[in-house]
Amino acid sequence: MASTNPARGMRDFLPADVRKRNYVIGIIKEVYECYGFEPLETPAVENLETLTGKYGEEGNQLIFKILKRGEKLRQETGDGRQELKESDLSDLALRYDLTVPLARVVANNKNELPRFFKRYQIQPVWRADRPARGRFREFYQCDVDAIGSSSMVVEGELISAVSEILKRLGFQDFTIRLNDRRVLTDILNTAGVSVDVHSDALIAIDKLDKIGSEGVSSELLSRGISEESAAMLMQIFAKTQEILNQEKEINRAIVANLINIVSNETLTELGHVLKFAANAPILIDPSLARGLSYYTGAIMEISVPDLAGSLGGGGRYDGLIGMFGKEQIPACGFSLGLERILVVMDERGMFPPEIAESAPADVLVTIWSEETVAQSMKLASELRSNGLRVTLYPEPDKLGKQIKYADSIKVPYVCVLGDSEIAEGKVTVKNLRSGVQETVTSADAAELIDRARAV
Repeated sequence: MASTNPARGMRDFLPADVRKRNYVIGIIKEVYECYGFEPLETPAVENLETLTGKYGEEGNQLIFKILKRGEKLRQETGDGRQELKESDLSDLALRYDLTVPLARVVANNKNELPRFFKRYQIQPVWRADRPARGRFREFYQCDVDAIGSSSMVVEGELISAVSEILKRLGFQDFTIRLNDRRVLTDILNTAGVSVDVHSDALIAIDKLDKIGSEGVSSELLSRGISEESAAMLMQIFAKTQEILNQEKEINRAIVANLINIVSNETLTELGHVLKFAANAPILIDPSLARGLSYYTGAIMEISVPDLAGSLGGGGRYDGLIGMFGKEQIPACGFSLGLERILVVMDERGMFPPEIAESAPADVLVTIWSEETVAQSMKLASELRSNGLRVTLYPEPDKLGKQIKYADSIKVPYVCVLGDSEIAEGKVTVKNLRSGVQETVTSADAAELIDRARAV
């Protein structure tokens, strides 16, 4: 017998799950649009060449490739005796993120887009990753990006928008960690790390909050970085941790610790971001790396105490769009991880009661008999025209069973339309929460339910 479970790392979403997701997405959209960002959607499938080479070595390995289809594959394999290259088997892939598709769209539609293009995009992405708590193979990203400006005002606005979303969702203890890829480059150079292994070093450093300093140090050595360089890097990041344990003036102390390592220009730009997003809880963290290779400047990540990993992150990627065209166009973006936000909100009980305990309808209309089906359907239609969400019991049944069903799906009101009600041109409205029932005209039923809901 075939398994009824979804594929590993994928999920089904039952109605209660979808309502919670829609609640979070609704707030995200509202805030993004409040900041002037426009909606964009791109295909789930991209050309494989569009995605490869944009995410670094580890990212490339997590791209879900799509096998070439049917006859095309048979034609290219022939008698099956020749050695096949990867390009012989796959030329398409599921999108890995929303940033690279955006870069492709901007390069392809440059003349149709405004000089400063601000877009948000909320769609699923796919990664051939190992599933874990809050980590799935199919998940939604909620991206917001600003294209066309190198000003740090962009970073400030993105951080402010994301911070406002989290506060509206009820998060009080989040921190937005801030760094710059140029800070990391200067630190690596100071530690004597050869430029040709900078990418390898960043991949290791990006795991600092997951595997700790000993784990990162071991991985640095395994990637060909000398013991002296690895030790110096760990010493710099250990000093950062000491400063993070202070109670005040943390960012000032971290900047002071970097003065002899990092260029003044980079530190000044970090200071501008702090200034432009003054209402957000920002913490400068020189150890923040973020694994994607396309970042060129500021990088950001959201942390909460009870989640390993982040609720979202992003950064500046001024060189990515130029990979698809002749012109280099500055860009910066931030991505919220919807799935992790939902996990934390569920575990903390952060959803409002009207979302967590919501019902599929305001009222259920009963069906008394086969002969009264038409009258019940007419009543349901009238109630809907008055703005109520109405579910109709699908068949004649004992009244007690119909009421019990309404209660089981948390519908608070039942409209009973029996022979006596039909004869009198009335309907009995029963409040399942209070047990009170009242017989009124069908025209007054909607008003009665609406008035009771408002109390």
